[in-house]
Amino acid sequence: MVSRVRTVAFQGIEAVPVDVQVMVAPGKVGMSIVGLPDKAVAESRERVQAALHASGLSMPARKVTINLAPADLPKEGSHYDLPIALGLMAAIGAVPGDMLAGYVVLGELSLDGTIAAVAGALPAAIGANAEGKGLICPFACGPEAAWAGADIDILAPRSLIAIANHFRGTQVLSRPEPGTHAPASNLPDLADIRGQETARRALEVAAAGSHNLLMIGPPGSGKSMLAQRLPSILPPLAPKELLEVSMIASVAGELGEGKLTDRRPFRAPHHSASMASLVGGGLRARPGEVSLAHNGVLFLDEFPEFSPQTLDALRQPLETGECMIARANHRVTYPARIQLVAAMNPCRCGMAGEPGFRCARGERCRADYQARISGPLLDRIDLRIEVPAVSTRDLIRSDRAETSTVVAERVARAREIQRRRFEQLGVAGATTNAHCPPALIETIAAPDAAGMALLSDAADKLGFSARAYHRLLKVARTLADLDASETVGRLHVAEAIAYRMSAQSMAHAA
Repeated sequence: MVSRVRTVAFQGIEAVPVDVQVMVAPGKVGMSIVGLPDKAVAESRERVQAALHASGLSMPARKVTINLAPADLPKEGSHYDLPIALGLMAAIGAVPGDMLAGYVVLGELSLDGTIAAVAGALPAAIGANAEGKGLICPFACGPEAAWAGADIDILAPRSLIAIANHFRGTQVLSRPEPGTHAPASNLPDLADIRGQETARRALEVAAAGSHNLLMIGPPGSGKSMLAQRLPSILPPLAPKELLEVSMIASVAGELGEGKLTDRRPFRAPHHSASMASLVGGGLRARPGEVSLAHNGVLFLDEFPEFSPQTLDALRQPLETGECMIARANHRVTYPARIQLVAAMNPCRCGMAGEPGFRCARGERCRADYQARISGPLLDRIDLRIEVPAVSTRDLIRSDRAETSTVVAERVARAREIQRRRFEQLGVAGATTNAHCPPALIETIAAPDAAGMALLSDAADKLGFSARAYHRLLKVARTLADLDASETVGRLHVAEAIAYRMSAQSMAHAA
């Protein structure tokens, strides 16, 4: 007799159905697992045997064969422990096999029979709901899985004994409630920034249109402070965005306590990060920082200190909004629609261009340092600003600047204008100007006559690429949305060009 339990394998954020088939038959006593298991799955044999023994059950003194079908799909991770154990329990009559048929099961077993948390409970619950099945997952993953739908049957036991008691009817498990983190109330505030009016304006524009931003200035000018305050002016995640972000975090095992939050991701990896950690990869093709920042912000401090190969690996995700990881045996795609914010010093000594400072290496120091950033990557950055050192006069001023709450209201209004516009035009997948298709941006951001004359003149003199031209139009459209203007005027185009001109001069250095 063969007992069957449904579980899943993860390919990106997609849960692929896997059948755990357990057969107990005459033969040499032992347990074997087949179906392309990795080391963690192969070690399930020891964990399952110990957990069953701790739960008062003994392994049958017969040959046990466990097949993970389809057999040509690689099986990775420790979440196969629980479905294997339940399949064995069904085979020896400890739990009714027909009742397990209506569930997708995942969980890691401890040696004492308790069930430990695993990654991927939310995608597994969504996949189970699509099949019309319920879900059995660890107790710690219950609040996360409950977000898959109010009508899905979810069991979140603490141990194998709790599952057996539930099916016997002696201790019925209640459905877990969706878990949420309390809204963050201690985010850094823009009012802490002294001076830097140009940088504050650029940060607001970047937030309003989800534009990429590069800040260049000497040490201590406030670049990192500005970037850390960007989340405080960004709107919360929409329901669809929340689901996408949470599925990626679930697969990566980064949903704390199984609770979701509508706060946009803000990832700030160190400049020693490898290419695999940034864009994803490794033996199991896990999501990288780019994907973990999906629908949020990826902040790269000390921008030129990242290896050039690592930085250039960002070019494709910035353009397509996806991170595609190809391996010899499979290919995985993770969402990666991010807002890139970068900060850097103007040169290696950090003070090039500052009044009263003369670099010993001269202009070559600046050119060599900035040339570490390739022109194609720089071309994908919409806003580039100089952040000068803060003067003593600004530091001793007693008056406070605008708070994040005030700026966030303007950003929210501009984003709502963009959302309604794309909804009326029937554009799928775009809610901000930065993600508008190139063919459409020429229509919705067409400048007036004066603006078009200025744009044509600037394009001829500065030699904008086609990508730079479209990104300039997107920034101009965002500036008009902040002013609640239907028309993109000359002033909007002029400000957008000002943000782009510095980038053009830097591209020549690169």
